[in-house]
Amino acid sequence: METIDQRYLVQQNKRTDDGKAAPVFARVMRSKEGKFEGVSFIKNKEKATVMTSAEAQEVVTWAAKKKENAQQYETKVICVGQ
Repeated sequence: METIDQRYLVQQNKRTDDGKAAPVFARVMRSKEGKFEGVSFIKNKEKATVMTSAEAQEVVTWAAKKKENAQQYETKVICVGQ
């Protein structure tokens, strides 16, 4: 049985002049069938969704298209230990 490599988080930082905005982390919303429905960004890193690299990329793509004012945020995939 193959183990799924789930060790990534998606982090967003608001672009500010002083660079001191607190980061937020992605919490993925899924249907009962497991279908991706969207993302909410939360401050609590421990409650963020840990995901595979492909899932994390899906979140980054979704955030760039669907989130209002997406250009004001830097979205990146980080490893859980960071």
